Amino acid sequence: MPKPVSHIQRVSFFSATYGALAALCLWFAYELRFGGFVAGNLIDAKIADQFLNIQRPLTLLWVVPLKITAVGLVGQFRGVFYYFRLPDALRLMLGLVATSVVIFLVSTFIGGVDQFHVWRLPNGVILTDFNISLVVFVGFRVVIRALRERFWGKDKAARGTLERVAIVGAGQTGAELVANLLARRGHGILPVCFLDDNIEKRGLDVHGLRVIGTPDMIPELNEKLGVTELVLALPISSVKRIREISTLAAAHNLRVLTIPSFTELAGGKVRATDLRPVSVEDLLGREVASLDNAAIAAIIERRTVLVTGAGGSIGREICHQISTRGPARLILVDQCEVLLFQIEQELIEKGLGTIITPLIGDVTDASRMREIFQRYRPVLVLHAAAHKHVPMMESQPGEALKNNVLGTAMVAELASEFKAEQFVLISSDKAVNPTNVMGATKRLAEMIVQATQARPGNSTKFCAVRFGNVLGSSGSVIPLFKKQILAGGPVTLTHPDVQRYFMTIPEAVGLVLQCATLGQTGEILVLEMGKPLKIADVARQLIELSGFRPDIDIEIKIVGLRPGEKLVEELQHDGESYQPTSHPRIYRFITPPASYARFAEVVDGVQRLLGQERNVCKQGIKVLVPEYVPYME
Repeated sequence: MPKPVSHIQRVSFFSATYGALAALCLWFAYELRFGGFVAGNLIDAKIADQFLNIQRPLTLLWVVPLKITAVGLVGQFRGVFYYFRLPDALRLMLGLVATSVVIFLVSTFIGGVDQFHVWRLPNGVILTDFNISLVVFVGFRVVIRALRERFWGKDKAARGTLERVAIVGAGQTGAELVANLLARRGHGILPVCFLDDNIEKRGLDVHGLRVIGTPDMIPELNEKLGVTELVLALPISSVKRIREISTLAAAHNLRVLTIPSFTELAGGKVRATDLRPVSVEDLLGREVASLDNAAIAAIIERRTVLVTGAGGSIGREICHQISTRGPARLILVDQCEVLLFQIEQELIEKGLGTIITPLIGDVTDASRMREIFQRYRPVLVLHAAAHKHVPMMESQPGEALKNNVLGTAMVAELASEFKAEQFVLISSDKAVNPTNVMGATKRLAEMIVQATQARPGNSTKFCAVRFGNVLGSSGSVIPLFKKQILAGGPVTLTHPDVQRYFMTIPEAVGLVLQCATLGQTGEILVLEMGKPLKIADVARQLIELSGFRPDIDIEIKIVGLRPGEKLVEELQHDGESYQPTSHPRIYRFITPPASYARFAEVVDGVQRLLGQERNVCKQGIKVLVPEYVPYME
């Protein structure tokens, strides 16, 4: 392994390089200004000789160090020498402009009237030196960068197997993608042209690539240009167009890739050049939610945060997003050691091993949870631990009650007792007018949170956050569909008219953290979910994205609604009303304040139901949640 370059070595290298270039430019500026006089003109020849042989060597002694100092002050010594882009060029130009101004002022006010004085440079030499220096300095860095990208890159061995791709979208995103791909040939991807719906761009060049036409030319790409893949660099709102292009490309055996989402890039998980296949998430059409990062940071930075269910789909993403916001300590609690180990390793790989504490623990284990709160005293508690698989909880309602209700009661009481500042419950849209055990227990968990807010002496701010399905989470329909497609089908649907609200895991978690800054007094907050999607449409799109034809290559089979399943989920109870919050995608339900006596009623009622036969258990839940409509066996 090569030894790292020290700061002194870096400064010495840059100083020597820029010093040599500065001397060369100033020397040549004198030659352009005073060299080449006609020999017959003795006066001009004598003056030129004096400037070139007397003043020029002396001037080098102070102008060259001045230039070196100026380019150093604008940050040129801190960068990697072969990384050079427009911002670096602008800073370099700023340094040269400042140098020329200083030289002019010194020449005017210090140099005096003696034209051969060491501090006096002719104005023509100053101007010529600036122009030459700008071209030489910038040009030298550009040449070094170009040589490295073309010949010295560490991935040059991969250049023999380049995939020829067409970029769909000649906007800023597409231009940046092409610049990165051309700069890093080791990706094995060679962009050959642009396609864009804007016909005014046809025939234009972007980074040397021609915009050859609209995406309607996709059928001709392989035959004419040898293109085997398309890369979509389109806005997230262009859902319909993404779907049309993907279908057309699949029909002509072209693989379709897309760039990572803004959320993935911002989270530091991927780079812009980490292309991936188009997914159902790309067809949601949801704009990236803007977050008040300052407010979120204020409740996380330099504080101890506890996440229950840290190994689950939502809990894992919560841990990732919190870990990037500078907590003093992040406590990861989960009863599954396999999942806990996985999230621990993911955070260690991100260099966050020093701030995390993974703890195996069951939220229903009173002594273990008390030990955790007593030792670490978290300031923010995010409660994501829950049993959430609808069919499984229908057959085991006692386990759902134990984990989802009594576990929530345990953690909420401890958060209040040890004076955590905020407590956030991850709830579900299935808690609204529930028809299944999972939804009913989530509704009971919401009641627990509201009642704990009224606990005597409580100073903790409690809130519950409701949202619908998240794409790719454990137990969601998308991973099941992908597995069924990979097996050759059939893809199973419970009902052709089933609709669900969908959002991505990163978006849901980002808004949950935003809710933590808004929830005040036992409130129920709900995330704006957009329009519900028909599961049948999602299945067809996923089949098409996989390169197959629905009902031809892959069968879609209707198997009937499962026990407790609704056709369409709801987001508010009958009689509930909501009002907007300061965030456009978060709403606050207006509900009457709960008394702390309700806490004991719910806990005692649930404990009496444990161990009861399933139908008896469901009837008991209905007593506690009157709007619950149980599926009786």
